[in-house]
This record gives sequence, C-alpha cells and structure tokens, in this order.
Amino acid sequence: MTTDLKEIITKERMIALFEKNRKEIFKNDPEQVSELRQQAFDSFIRLGFPTTRMEEWKNTDLKEWLGKEYDYPLKPQQGMDAHQIFRCNIPHLDTAIIGQVNGWYVSKDVPLIRLGNGMILGSLAQAFREYPEIILPHYGKYAGTGKSGLTDLNTAFACDGIFIYVPDHVQSPKPIQLINVIQHDENIFLQSRNLILLGKDARLSLVHCDDSYNHQASFSNIVTEVHLDEGAVLDHYKLQNLNNNSVLISNTAFHLEKEAELVSNFLTLNGGMVRNNTDVLLNGSHGNASIYGLYLMDRKQHIDNHVYVDHAATDCTSVEMFKGILDENSSGVFNGHVYVRKDAQKTNATQSNRNILLTDTARVYSRPFLEIYADDVKCGHGSTTGQLDNEAMFYLMQRGIGPESARMLLMFAFANEIVGKISIPELRFRIEDMVKKRLQGELQICEQCVLHCSTPEHPMEFDIDLSKI
Repeated sequence: MTTDLKEIITKERMIALFEKNRKEIFKNDPEQVSELRQQAFDSFIRLGFPTTRMEEWKNTDLKEWLGKEYDYPLKPQQGMDAHQIFRCNIPHLDTAIIGQVNGWYVSKDVPLIRLGNGMILGSLAQAFREYPEIILPHYGKYAGTGKSGLTDLNTAFACDGIFIYVPDHVQSPKPIQLINVIQHDENIFLQSRNLILLGKDARLSLVHCDDSYNHQASFSNIVTEVHLDEGAVLDHYKLQNLNNNSVLISNTAFHLEKEAELVSNFLTLNGGMVRNNTDVLLNGSHGNASIYGLYLMDRKQHIDNHVYVDHAATDCTSVEMFKGILDENSSGVFNGHVYVRKDAQKTNATQSNRNILLTDTARVYSRPFLEIYADDVKCGHGSTTGQLDNEAMFYLMQRGIGPESARMLLMFAFANEIVGKISIPELRFRIEDMVKKRLQGELQICEQCVLHCSTPEHPMEFDIDLSKI
C-alpha cells in the first residue's frame, strides 16, 4: 500500500476514496451495482458515522477507533499461501474451508467452484461475473440502504467477499467453514461483503470465523446478507476471536420465507470493540428463528449486540437468548427488538439477556424490547445482571472444590447453556475448551484448574449435579 492512503477515517476521506475508485476499481460494475453503490454512498453522506448522540449507539463510542490512521486496501494482497493461512485447530471437524484475507477471497485453485450438486462457493466478485442472474435479484435487498451509515459505507465500497449458493432441495454434504483472517503490517480498514443463498428446502451448516493473526489495529465493517427460501434450513455459527486493537462491525441480515428455519449462534471470545447488528425478517408463515449469543469480555473490551426480529407473517416463532460474563473494566450492550406486525397473528417470541459481572468496574446496558401490533400473540422478555450465586458456591465447596475452581465451574455452567446448543459435536467440544481457557483469562492450559481442558486422551468428567447451579 502507498503511504498516502494511511489516514484517519473521516467522511472527507471516504468521499475522496469513492470518487477516485468510481473511475478505477468500480468502473466495471454491473449497472445495477453501480447505481446501488451511488445510492448507498449518498445515504452515507447524509447519515455519516454513528455517534453516541444516536439512540442505538449511545453506549458504544467509535470516536477513539475512528481517530486512528489506517490503510484502505481496495485490491487483493498478492502472494498469500492459502495452506499456511487457513489452518483450523478444531480436531476432527470435517468442513469445506473457504477463506478471506483482509476482506478478499483467497484460493489455491480457482476463484469460484461449482460442485456436482449445483452448489457454488467462492469469490463474490467472480460470482457477479459468472452468475449475475443468481446474485442480482438478492444483492443489497436485505441489508438495505438508508438505515445505517456503516452498512451504506460497506455497500458503497465492498469489492469482494464470499458467495455461497445452495440450490433447491440440496443439502450441503458437509459444513462450510468461512475463515476471515486479518493479517497486515499496518493498521487496516476493511469493507467486505458476503451473500448466502439457500433455495427451497435447501440445508446448510455454516461456521463463520473472524480471526486476527497479529496485534495491528484493524477496523472491519462487514455486511452479510442471507436468504432462506421456502423450507430452507440454516445452522449458522459466528465465532469472533480478535486482538484487543480490533474493531469488528458485523451486520448480518437474514430473510426467511415460508417454513424456513434459522439457528444462529454468536460466540464472542475476544476483540477490542465488537458490534453485532443482526436483522431477521420472518417473511413467510411458520418460519422459525433462534438467535443465541455468548460473550466473554475482560480488560477494556466492549461488546454490543443489537438484534431486530421482524415478524411479518403468521404462525412464526423467534427466540433470542444472550449471555455474557464481563471482568475487569469491560462493558457490554444488549438491545433486542421484536416487532410484530398487525397481521402476524399467532406469533410466539421470547427474549432473554443474562449477565454476570465479576468486578465493580464492569458494566452492562441491557434493553430487551417488544413492539406488538397483533392481538393473538405470546411474547415475553427478560433481563438479569448480577454476580455469582453464593449458594451455588457453597454447594460446590461443600463437595471439596476450592473457591477458585468453584468460581470457574459456575461460570462455565452459565456459559455452557449457549455452547450446548451447538449441533456440530466436534465444534461444540472445541468451543467448550476455548471457553474454559478464556474463563481463565488466557488461551493456555492451567494445570491446577478443575476445568483443565479436555483432550481425546484425558477427558475430564464431573460427578456434580449441574442442575443445582
């Protein structure tokens, strides 16, 4: 990258970049995409970057992060060794791995793969060239424009990302693992875009990993659009494990048609500042959406989960369950909004946010919210924030477990309600181990801990009734 691109993030800088690249990198866009870019950029100019003066951002301040100097890579980095970068350390997890480095698809073979069953995997930019008839009816339709300045900024600048297409009546033979890696010698500002399309009665398990491989500062603004056609089923996992100098703004829009089913699990183990914006539209009757989240924060880390579920059809169900453990000076935000339209009768929706604060300096701002315009519904919400249960501590210590180990076991039991919902066994076992290590404050094994992470040769078992804690 040339040094003249290394500047702080400002609206003026974005205008200059857009005008320059509209004549260079963006000049070969399809007409529909070109128009969408311009529309989104005009909206960004109007909305700008979010500030704490906005209701939805009043507890999450980007000022410090926007004030850093960044590079703006609008071309792929050359010379990447895919075998060296995309190494998964989850034992026995059999997935089809597709990867991104600094927002760009990386492949050792070809940029786009079409399988014998009709599935298409690979570069979104290449898919635009080869399959515009599949992409254009969906691209930009679900994330929309005019609602979020950051989403608009992504729509204006995104050059590449991941495209996954599962045709009607096709089940992916194995889970797909999307690994998004940040690896750069300079601070970096990224805009990548993902589009995932499931046809009628299609089925897919998707593991989406966000990782950083060094300690450079990064600001990632990612948009993922997902469409589930009638009867489609998606099992979705978002794993976030970034360094403390990283900002991740993850905007995910799910669109569900009749009888579609979604299970999505956001697992945040690390990151300087993480914001997950999740929008779900239940657009057809008898749709089901379950959105789960677990966040483990310490130091000065900040996590912000915003979930908006729009019940637009009858006989749909939605579940939101988010749990967090916050230590030291960390902070968290949960905003859950369920919107039930007038004609969405027989809606069943629940929201739950539970948090454990381990210090007096940790903070959580929780706001579950229901907006209901139908009269035949069953909806509920709740939020609790507190410390570890003294009675449960006493129960464990009476059985010979020391105070520190009892504390660790209580935290793991609290977190494991979310982890236990992972339906891929190999992934669940690995996340259990990572959560145990994370609760120790590091990703190193502590030999003295009763929660010594299991290995295939030496599994640990506890003869304790977890229902009592």
